[in-house]
Amino acid sequence: MNKKIVKPTPFGSICIVWAIVDKSPKVIRVMLSRPGLSAENRALELYPDIRLASCPEIDAVGQDMKRLLEGEPISFSLHLADLDQCGEFQKRVLRAEHAIPRGMVSTYQLIAALLGIPKGARAVGNALANNPFPLIVPCHRAIRSNRELGGYQGGLEMKQALLEMEGVEFDSTARVVCKSFYYESSGRG
Repeated sequence: MNKKIVKPTPFGSICIVWAIVDKSPKVIRVMLSRPGLSAENRALELYPDIRLASCPEIDAVGQDMKRLLEGEPISFSLHLADLDQCGEFQKRVLRAEHAIPRGMVSTYQLIAALLGIPKGARAVGNALANNPFPLIVPCHRAIRSNRELGGYQGGLEMKQALLEMEGVEFDSTARVVCKSFYYESSGRG
């Protein structure tokens, strides 16, 4: 297994854990820094034998992640991620989350309903909390039905900042202001 460190970003460093899968470089995991815990240290805890390495494809992913965190409108292909490490339910959640466009949000409950599990909001939240590909799969775009943020691997400040960079507005109580949610009623925002 290999790692690529992307630093500095406005949110600390990022560590991309990657490997060659079926003759192509694939992202195994994206580690975000958290307050008090760097992405590099998080990666070393999970992958103690990891080595520093890169290739042109992973370098490009790292540069795009840095640009995204600086506010540029970057979208990532799911083909970059090794989804085979995820269970079938998590794959479905990640694909639904990946489809939410920049500047839109959905709720854990609406995603669960889309997947045919109307009472599965908590399961969707857990699948996203364990999203191995934050930024590639923009899980910051899922919020609670009451318009509160919920959780995020990089912390709530980062989640709110990412949404604000995308044009999402917040009220004075830090709740998302939006007229509709993606996946609401007709299946789209």
